[in-house]
Amino acid sequence: MTANLASTVARHWDTEIVAQLVDYIRVPAKSPHFDPQWQANGHIDRVVSDALAWVRRQPVRGLTVDVIRLSGRTPVLFFDVPATGSIAAAPTVLLYGHLDKQPEMTGWRDGFGPWTPVQQEGRLYGRGGADDGYAVYASLAAIVALQAQGMAHARCVGVIETCEESGSYDLPAYLEALAPRMGRVDFVVGLDSGCGDYERLWATTSLRGIAAGTLTVSVLTEGVHSGDASGVVPSSFRIARQLLDRLEDAATGRVLPAEFHAPIPAERRTQAAQAARILGDSVVRKFPFAGNTRPMVADHTEVVLNRTWRPALSVVGAEGLPPIASAGNVLRPQTSLKLSLRLPPTLNGTAATADLKRLFETDPPAGATVLFTPDQGASGWNAPPTAPWLAQALAEASQAFYGEPVAAMGEGGTIPFMAMLGLHFPDAQFLITGVLGPHSNAHGPNEFLHIPYAKKLTACVAQVLAAHAAPDRADGPATALSRGASAQTPPPAAHTL
Repeated sequence: MTANLASTVARHWDTEIVAQLVDYIRVPAKSPHFDPQWQANGHIDRVVSDALAWVRRQPVRGLTVDVIRLSGRTPVLFFDVPATGSIAAAPTVLLYGHLDKQPEMTGWRDGFGPWTPVQQEGRLYGRGGADDGYAVYASLAAIVALQAQGMAHARCVGVIETCEESGSYDLPAYLEALAPRMGRVDFVVGLDSGCGDYERLWATTSLRGIAAGTLTVSVLTEGVHSGDASGVVPSSFRIARQLLDRLEDAATGRVLPAEFHAPIPAERRTQAAQAARILGDSVVRKFPFAGNTRPMVADHTEVVLNRTWRPALSVVGAEGLPPIASAGNVLRPQTSLKLSLRLPPTLNGTAATADLKRLFETDPPAGATVLFTPDQGASGWNAPPTAPWLAQALAEASQAFYGEPVAAMGEGGTIPFMAMLGLHFPDAQFLITGVLGPHSNAHGPNEFLHIPYAKKLTACVAQVLAAHAAPDRADGPATALSRGASAQTPPPAAHTL
């Protein structure tokens, strides 16, 4: 049965899904945060319409699909598949994905580009294929494969949103509006995360939050000749540096204020050490370091913890700085820096953003005008203990389709919908996973989807859906995923979850 699932899924990818994603990549369906005129431009509606047409063509018994539009909000694609077998009264599975994209970014290789799909060595390059256009197609392909093999599954509903890259600010309203149609959800599958390598199934156990906004320092009402003003008027750039020093140790990159840190649970430390043993040097080699640049820490476990449980600051944009070719000898009136502060999974993102604003604006150096304008504050997510049936299903699926033990690790990015879904479905089990592995470079240049990995992941999802529907599944007390995948199939010690 496993071989049949794998071949059915692979055929679906080869005959339909890759072509759909090629067309999807061509559409600059940027999230509303990056395309305020998204309604007039029509790109989001285009990718939703394309996905809708494809879903309608799928040979799934009882499938219904709609585009839901709440006034003034981005659209959501919602599909509903009845349960098969004798489990019609069982709870519902929610499958999540999104179709909106990050902006272009510079640095694409020659012949490649964000809206130029390129297939090369099993990889499909272009913006959004892996983050997260494939999710709706993989979700339906998993269900198609189950039905083709006569394998039972519970009722499955899909919520495919279009403002995830802007913080999923529309999602809570849709979850509320769709609650009567979704019913009691006891299992959530999210395909918008990453994988440590392309050799096994990876379960995401936590996600960092984010506090983001723009720090602006103003010292003049207009630029002044630097020969006249320097030494008298304080530099806005220097004051911005001083303010950043309140937040970050410039020598080490460590975030200083205690309010931006949180205790790391012992089980997450264990998982980090296990992931580090599996991945080895690849935990740092996956990044395209320039020249002799070294990672901030050398120990691989600390690398994993730094990117999953510790706060970290990035300056992701700047204004007030003219291009070098047109920069005159002028003391500039202001400097603006766009900041992204990643937060530990258990911190409240809204409260942390307010703390950041107070940190910068209180008692500004030299009496300069300092303003921090938040544009995103999102909480992270820490997975609940894993039910025995799910731990066993993940272990068996990884062995069946990858031939390697399942692994678990936190992810460093922020997926706001996870905190929302965790609050909305407090008793549900979660499988959060994805295809964003080494060098896949989500949000950056040369983003790609690893097609062979995605095929196997789709088959894994199908098998886990079947395990969820099994009448004799192991429904004992939930445990930490890091304690072992299953009693029947214990992985080697170095790979124990």
